[in-house]
Amino acid sequence: MNLDKQAKQDIHLSGYQARDYDVVDYHMTELPGTGLQFRGPVPEAALSGGDFFACIGAAQTFGCFCEEPYPDLIGREIGLPALNLGYGGAGPEFFLKQDSLLPYLNRARFVILQVMSARSQSNQLYDCDGLEYVRLRQDGRHMGAAAAFTELLCGPMTIHNLPLPFRVRRKLANLKVRPRARAIVSDLREAWIRSSLELIERIEVPVILLWYSKRAPAYHEGYATHSQLFGEFPHMVTPQMLAPLKPNVAAYVEVVTSVGSPQPLFSRFTGKPTTVNPANDRSDLAVKPWSENLYYPSPEMHHDVVSSLLNTPEAIAVMRNKP
Repeated sequence: MNLDKQAKQDIHLSGYQARDYDVVDYHMTELPGTGLQFRGPVPEAALSGGDFFACIGAAQTFGCFCEEPYPDLIGREIGLPALNLGYGGAGPEFFLKQDSLLPYLNRARFVILQVMSARSQSNQLYDCDGLEYVRLRQDGRHMGAAAAFTELLCGPMTIHNLPLPFRVRRKLANLKVRPRARAIVSDLREAWIRSSLELIERIEVPVILLWYSKRAPAYHEGYATHSQLFGEFPHMVTPQMLAPLKPNVAAYVEVVTSVGSPQPLFSRFTGKPTTVNPANDRSDLAVKPWSENLYYPSPEMHHDVVSSLLNTPEAIAVMRNKP
């Protein structure tokens, strides 16, 4: 869909540039015909009908705090320019809703599809259009997905108002809400699978599905806090969610790495240690400034992606094959 001015105001354009400018220049560029900004520069081949490949995903594909994210590194290795369509906070639902991106994806030689977070999937609790900034269905309030699940897991205020010790009230309230929370998560996961499968179906060129995380797909989820429930990125995604996707892609590559993390942050202007303020990206994320990158993949982790892709025969066959 082509986004008009009002639609652009409604969508969460998280480009990270205002937050990270002292560390990296992302050369943010509006992709023609989409109304959306992505990391640049956009390869001329993607605009002129030439030969290129595309990468879709969230911040990990975008490459926060990384001068050369994995799309660029792979492009250099195989001699083919990369169109980096990494988008902050995105899930498969987001890309499914962007009809204007399909011509770019289907003109590419192949697409690398990052396994994205399930928190960015509309569900019984909130609507989000495939982004991490959500609108609660109950009252229309906007907040981050983590805040929405934190509020849910706190349980009903009727229990918190009981004349009991705080820890007892918190435990009782959490236990009360767990059946509903489990139902919401089940709904969310099923919707994420549907969105992912439909996105893969709409892409007419070979797809490499990329698991890129500090954790393996299997994890032990808990319902005491949102952190226990989410796990490491991609949040709430399990092997059972990946299973229906794998038969529908040309290759599956699993990269589990944490090398180089946490990543100290340095100013690109002075070469000295620096800090970034998350509030410069989104006011609701206002916390203490960061002197290290604890969350996003380090530059070394991006190199691990390239190594894994180039050591997976099915992925090599896709990347080296010429139409």
